[in-house]
Parts: sequence; structure tokens; C-alpha cells
Amino acid sequence: MMGKNPYRYFKRGMDFIFSLILLFILSPLFLLIYFALLIVNRGSVFFFQERPGFNENYFRLIKFKTMTDKKNPDGTLLPDSKRITKFGRFLRKSSMDEIPELINILNGDMSFVGPRPLLVSYLPYYTSEERIRHSVRPGLTGLAQVKGRNNLTWDRKLEYDREYVLNQSFLNDVYILLRTTVVVFSTRDILDHAPEGPLDKIRSKQI
Repeated sequence: MMGKNPYRYFKRGMDFIFSLILLFILSPLFLLIYFALLIVNRGSVFFFQERPGFNENYFRLIKFKTMTDKKNPDGTLLPDSKRITKFGRFLRKSSMDEIPELINILNGDMSFVGPRPLLVSYLPYYTSEERIRHSVRPGLTGLAQVKGRNNLTWDRKLEYDREYVLNQSFLNDVYILLRTTVVVFSTRDILDHAPEGPLDKIRSKQI
């Protein structure tokens, strides 16, 4: 068991204050994207999905929706590559699709910095060492995102998540936030999908 880190309590207060400030500052952009998506997605603006957060408690992640709900004649959704819109791809490349996650931070579901919240279906496939990623709030950005984003293998991503939790500090968070601005503006290491495929498929034969 890890000792309690006093910074975690200080961090929650900063998350609340800065998410509130950023929501106010970004409100014109938020509304602009909102109304654009009303047109592009024909009324569907937000993407909601349950994700495991602190102590593996579920919360509803909120993002701007970058794909339509187009389906095949049999009623199944078309592949992601055929549903993502040009505007949606722009939102992803610029990371503006994640602006609504500021609401998750304000609510206490997330933090500005921490392991990214992954799918609920991945929970059975973490090793005991990797499960430590859920001992802190998930983040809008994290160490894995500034070390390679979607170009990292799953094992490497989860290794960085563990490294972050074990070395969590104010200075580390400042470093990650500064590096994130560089990564976002360079729009590098962004793919529509992780390079190795879903975690459950990768490890299903190992467990």
C-alpha cells in the first residue's frame, strides 16, 4: 500500500478552481462547437460513456461527439472510419473534443493530470501492478500522453500510468501540463485507434 500523499488533497482544490475558470473562459468556444455539432451531427452533440475512475468507481465521461450514428441496413453501426466527420476529425486532432471533460473535473470524477480513463471492459485484463492506475483520479492528460500518445503500445502506456502514480507530485503535474500544450499544438501521435487494438483482445490469451 502507498502512503498518503498530501498533494492529492491540494490537487483536488486546484482542479476545481481551474476547471471552473477554464469553463468560463472557453464558454464562447464551447458554444460555437456545440452549435456546429448540432448541424454536423444532426442534433447529437455529446458522447457519454461509463469509465472506471478513482477506486474503479464508474462515472460518465463526456466529450464532444466526433462521429455520426450511421448504420448498416441491418441496423449495426458503420465502422468508426466511416462515421467520423471532417469536423470531428478536426476536433480530435486539436483535442477540442475533450473540452467537456472539464465538467468531469469540476464534478470530481477526473483531474487535469492522471492516467487516462479507459474502457470498463478492460478492467479484468490489468495486472496487479497496473491496477494502481485507479488509485488516483483519471486525468484529462497524463504521462503516457506526453510520452507518445496513441503511438505507444498498451503495455508501455500502462507502465507510464504506474510510473505517474508512484511519483505523483506538483512538479510532475506542471511538467505534464506544459508538455501537453506542446503535444496538442503539434497534433502529433494522434491516431483514430490505438496501434495494437483493444486491450482485451491483446491479452485475452494470457489470462
